[in-house]
Amino acid sequence: MNPSHNLFIIGPTGAGKTSIGRRLATHYGLPFVDLDQEIEQHCGVDVNTVFEIEGETGFRQRESTLLDECSQRGGVLLATGAGVVLAEHNRDLLRERGYVVWLQTSIEQQLERLERDHRRPLLAVPNRRERLQAMAQIREPLYRELADLAVPGEHGSVAAATDRCIALIDHHWQRPPHPWQQQSA
Repeated sequence: MNPSHNLFIIGPTGAGKTSIGRRLATHYGLPFVDLDQEIEQHCGVDVNTVFEIEGETGFRQRESTLLDECSQRGGVLLATGAGVVLAEHNRDLLRERGYVVWLQTSIEQQLERLERDHRRPLLAVPNRRERLQAMAQIREPLYRELADLAVPGEHGSVAAATDRCIALIDHHWQRPPHPWQQQSA
């Protein structure tokens, strides 16, 4: 949605949604919300435990509920989970309530970035490359359809990636003034 007070970050696992999202939130003066961290806070356990107890279906229900809650806040930068786009209702919420930025990344970059990460339940498989490719085949068309802006992934530092995002976002995002600024005018 353009214009919007909210900035939503979507993309595959390992794209940098949290790392880059935090820096973007600081740059734009927005509170930062990480949807997976919100789930953990509400459940009192980590995402892996939610998956173990409730399975992916239970996790996705919690994710949808908290996405609805968090996306209603005004003037927030929300980093979503990689699979949030799987539910049509979630895509509708993101589309209607914020400006959606898709952080792109290649399978090679994901494998490199997630090499030592064993916290992601959907990647607890013998062949991560196969799993990431299968996930990308389903999710990339959804990211593409939903995104107001796609930011190509490149090798480099988080700072360089953030600078690339800012340059593109500044060129495309129509951020309206805050309501209190309109009242004082």
